[in-house]
Amino acid sequence: MSEQDSEQKITYLLEMSNSDELRPSARSRVDFEVKRVEIACPELNWFLHQAVGTEFRWGGREGWGRQAWTAYVDRPALETWVAYVAGTPAGYYELEKQTDGSARIECFGLLRQFFGQGLGGDLLTRAVERCWEMGANRVWLTTCSHDHPRALQNYLSRGFKLVNETTGPPNPPRESALFSQGRR
Repeated sequence: MSEQDSEQKITYLLEMSNSDELRPSARSRVDFEVKRVEIACPELNWFLHQAVGTEFRWGGREGWGRQAWTAYVDRPALETWVAYVAGTPAGYYELEKQTDGSARIECFGLLRQFFGQGLGGDLLTRAVERCWEMGANRVWLTTCSHDHPRALQNYLSRGFKLVNETTGPPNPPRESALFSQGRR
């Protein structure tokens, strides 16, 4: 990628319009499980957003405080699911039921130490299956060129179709609030 290209962000809108389009990934491992967060916990969503999203420049929530996080997570339209490997949090996704009957995968990702283990396809399969269980008439998400290098391919491999692609200014690099002191 040229220096000029790095000054742009490509945003991809992807969708699946029918449950038959899902191409499930094989279940990855026996010690991998995904559990729904049954009690709204803004601190947990904040932590996961920081832990997973900071290096990929996830934006839009940097200025949120407790009140904004609580309002976001404590509503019936949002579900948070956490992935675990051998009891350790490994990643998560947030699903949001939209007023048009669709379901949006709002956030999705793994913590760095779980990259490259084949978990992303399994986790995405479970997220999409849950969207259809929620009664969605369509499942959609956005991702961008800041995301993990294999993210877009994972979405396409599971059956998502690219609907739109836009180019704009990059998200600024973010500094994690986790381990912000004592960087060693």
